[in-house]
Amino acid sequence: MATLEPQPTATRRRGPLRRLVAGALSDDTLSKKASLNMVASVLDYGARIVVGLLINPILVSRLGDLVFGVYQVLTQLIHYATPAGGRPSQALKWTIAHDQYSTEYDEKRRQVGSALTVWFLFLPLLAVVGGVLAWFAPLLVAAPAHLHLPIRVAAGLLVLDLVAAGLLTIPQSVVQGENLGYKRMGLSTVVIFVGGGLTATAAVLGGGLVGVAAAAVATTVFTGLVFWWVARSYVPWFGISRPALAAVWSFVALSGWFLLWNLVMQLMRASDVVVLGIAASPELVTVYTLSRYVPEAIFGAVAIMVSGIMPGLGGLIGAGDMGRAITVRRESMSLTWLIATASGAAFLLWQESFLRLWVGEEYYPGRLATLLIIVMILQFAFIRNDSSIIDLTLKLRAKVLLGLLSAGVAVAAAVLLLKTWETGIAALAAGFIAGRSILTLAYPWLVARYLGLSAWGQITGAVRPAVVCAVLFAGAVAAAPLTRADSWLTLIFFGGLSLAVLGAASFYLGLSARQRGQLSRRLRQVLRRA
Repeated sequence: MATLEPQPTATRRRGPLRRLVAGALSDDTLSKKASLNMVASVLDYGARIVVGLLINPILVSRLGDLVFGVYQVLTQLIHYATPAGGRPSQALKWTIAHDQYSTEYDEKRRQVGSALTVWFLFLPLLAVVGGVLAWFAPLLVAAPAHLHLPIRVAAGLLVLDLVAAGLLTIPQSVVQGENLGYKRMGLSTVVIFVGGGLTATAAVLGGGLVGVAAAAVATTVFTGLVFWWVARSYVPWFGISRPALAAVWSFVALSGWFLLWNLVMQLMRASDVVVLGIAASPELVTVYTLSRYVPEAIFGAVAIMVSGIMPGLGGLIGAGDMGRAITVRRESMSLTWLIATASGAAFLLWQESFLRLWVGEEYYPGRLATLLIIVMILQFAFIRNDSSIIDLTLKLRAKVLLGLLSAGVAVAAAVLLLKTWETGIAALAAGFIAGRSILTLAYPWLVARYLGLSAWGQITGAVRPAVVCAVLFAGAVAAAPLTRADSWLTLIFFGGLSLAVLGAASFYLGLSARQRGQLSRRLRQVLRRA
């Protein structure tokens, strides 16, 4: 494994190397890169949100509630095959992030070679698992007979998409691991709009499930080519070297843990749609997918902003600078809570009006279901933050095993509640909240152990934000029947006003003076650098 120490034969360069590493780890450098990464990520994510808002009504109208719901289940179902690909690109990203300040470039090229080798070794397994899922997909979603062939063809294309993504994300992992994700700024945003255009065109021209799935494959290939060009242009050492057999097996072991973690993520992120589609109906999946779109997009935006600082945080952890790593982690959790609480409460106020204007009031799931959806997504946002920090330590065993336990409990609880509780979407969300509570408690404890934090201090520090969040959410649910917007202009004005008021309330009531000061300074610094 590459280290930050210079080679014995390069004694005369010890001073310059240390100055290089110190400069790379400086607050100014890390803040600048974090700011640019955040801007690039927000641009891409914003493009995805806009594309989703534009094409989802088109897909619903062109495919119909049944086929649209089937496609949502199908995409999540096929992603269960992702772990069979070995996930070498994910292991590569965090390995390079951990050692990003090393100058052992041959070692980094061998890591790329190891990732490519692991992808090739797992390719047959991915093809078999994906093929089995594609063949049985019509039966799993209980689709009508006339849809069996289109579903199998579309599923086969989505499996091909997984195969291509496993290879084409290797350059992207190198760029992100080197903390240079901002170098693709603008290019990847264009790709997102192109992909959305392809999807909408396929639906409008009557391509159905097969056409939409083919558009997904084309978008993946286009994205991979863009990141390959970025890596070639901005990462001086980018290339492939033949790895030693021992290095490959070491990479396989690390990839294995990331593989299992990817399975956990699929169970946590995709099982809700699959469970609802199998235990209830594809039509209910359509309601659920549309009703969670905006809150999931908001919390996803928070995750995107936090992910912009993760490569820099990986450098701090790799260099052993735990004090600054703890500070960055606290700031990221405060930012996550602030945005999630304010936006979640605002959405509770206005979701019914939004759905009425966007796709129709028949897709509103009710206030209880909406509240539980937002709580479920908020809970997952904090889990994902600490999960990414654990990834940077490259100590994944406890994280993965706890994740498997949590995912299994979540799925079992959701199925049980769906069978015994006649509330559909609310039952599903409650089951997943219960199962994920294991990680809500366990992951902060793991992070505390790895970074040297006080576990008790984390518990006491969470009381005030939790109480404020509960009060704001309860108030929003109670006030929701009194709010109504009959036009987009009215919704945007009053929704924005509500968000501003709730944001101020969250900031001053939920955060301590110290947290407010740290977060304000960091945000000013990020905006100045951006």
